[in-house]
Amino acid sequence: MTTRSSPLFIGVDVGTGSARAGVFDASGKLLGSASKPIQMWKPAPDHVEQSSDDIWAACCHAVQNALKQAAAPSAAVAGVGFDATSSLVALGADDRPVSLSTTGAPAQNVIVWMDHRAIPQAGRVNATRHPVLRYVGGVISPEMETPKLLWIKENLPGSWRETVRFLDLADFLTYRATGDDTRSLCTTVCKWTYLGHRGNDGKGWDKSYFDRIGLGELAADNFGKIGARVRPMGEPVGGGLSPRSAAELGLRPGTPVGVGIIDAHAGGLGLLGAPVGGRAPAAAALPSRLALIGGTSSCHMAVSPEPLFIRGIWGPYFSAMIPGLWLTEGGQSATGALIDHIIHSHAASIPLAKEAAASGRTLYELLNARLDALARQRKAAHPAELTRDLHIQPDFHGNRSPRADPTLKGTVAGLSLSATADDLALQYLAAIQAVAHGTRHIISELNRRGYAIKTVLACGGGTKNPVFLREHADITGCRIVLPAEPEAVLLGSAVLGAVAAGRHADIFAAMRAMNKSGAVITPSRGKVARYHDRKHAVFHRLHKDFLAYRRLMAAA
Repeated sequence: MTTRSSPLFIGVDVGTGSARAGVFDASGKLLGSASKPIQMWKPAPDHVEQSSDDIWAACCHAVQNALKQAAAPSAAVAGVGFDATSSLVALGADDRPVSLSTTGAPAQNVIVWMDHRAIPQAGRVNATRHPVLRYVGGVISPEMETPKLLWIKENLPGSWRETVRFLDLADFLTYRATGDDTRSLCTTVCKWTYLGHRGNDGKGWDKSYFDRIGLGELAADNFGKIGARVRPMGEPVGGGLSPRSAAELGLRPGTPVGVGIIDAHAGGLGLLGAPVGGRAPAAAALPSRLALIGGTSSCHMAVSPEPLFIRGIWGPYFSAMIPGLWLTEGGQSATGALIDHIIHSHAASIPLAKEAAASGRTLYELLNARLDALARQRKAAHPAELTRDLHIQPDFHGNRSPRADPTLKGTVAGLSLSATADDLALQYLAAIQAVAHGTRHIISELNRRGYAIKTVLACGGGTKNPVFLREHADITGCRIVLPAEPEAVLLGSAVLGAVAAGRHADIFAAMRAMNKSGAVITPSRGKVARYHDRKHAVFHRLHKDFLAYRRLMAAA
């Protein structure tokens, strides 16, 4: 059994569908992990809601079971870090949940990050052209918090008046854990328009922005309702775990808790410090690296010593991931969700899923095997060539970046009357390629404006899929580096716990100590690269054609 002389750190990650916890040693090795699903409601189109009470209960379940799996006593845990999706939480007096649902259900006090109910409000905010918008790529997203706050004020006035605190989900978790209402530079800068380069503790709020968009009352009490105290990630919060929360988590009261972080940004902390070629990166080398954190959606994290303003890509955000550096954040609103949608909406998916279950393989393994067989049967020069006449434009849930248009829709070109498993395999491959071309588009914009990205460090569900990795390497032209510890997001949260506990002087030092690299996938050159250059031209043409169709219909 692990002893007190071996300090351990817990990372807690709240994703879209579950809460997870991991127990790590000081070198970044995962000793035990556990997860618990969380509830989700979709009471209306574009409305996605959760419960903060349910999320906290799932975190407690995950932490307790991760400790059991690690055979670790609570006395060995030296620090805890939390990350979460950038979802909006409302709390009233005595910290009780305030409903953010049109149903009025009291438990549903969380608007999930992917909720798009505030598209009209985001449009009105963008029409102001306020200077603050320069720091979100020039275009605010309905997935960010101020459009959602405006929607609440306009549509749920009772909830608006009743709410004492609006919090990003990661900040709710540290508040629930410690009783201290400290907000994160990551959450406030990336999702609430806080200007981190102006300073901490409320100095970065721009009152004129809130006045102009109709939320001026939030400036009261030094913006106390949305964050009077804003601090860097990993800094200790309050006095550590409160007695109540410690009992619920199965940990010791007073255990240090680090200021939290958004889930994708935690992935950046679990990836970007990894050595490649045997050497840990110096800070000067970071602009040549991109952290790709995949899941339901994908996020693309890059950092630079100076601010880089890139239209349609979020940021630049000062100290929002690695303190002292400017973060640029690309993203795709639907990646894993898009691939799953293409698969499960196809007529062949149900029989193929039954075949997969009977053979003890995953659906993805069967589809990959069919692609290999089709490439042999058709004597394809390379597997990617199977989609020569099949193309998907991936904006089924809008485009987060670099087009920054949540109203866009996806397109598919090249369908036939076939509905066989082979047909499904081809659509699956085309969907993966579409996602990879979206990543290439983001990287191209980053490099055009000052980055020099050649290496992508990737984590998430897609990295378990060799076809996903091959297509991303070949399409982007970058080498793909996988972490030695696949649970990079959990590791990133544990990094915060290690810094809060004083194990490392700062976040970058903790990253260099706890990040490790694994397999490397190198891109194909020659005819494969030339093929994908043509596919990338089709990727852009599909978008232009969609806009042309929209203009034609607007005139009807």
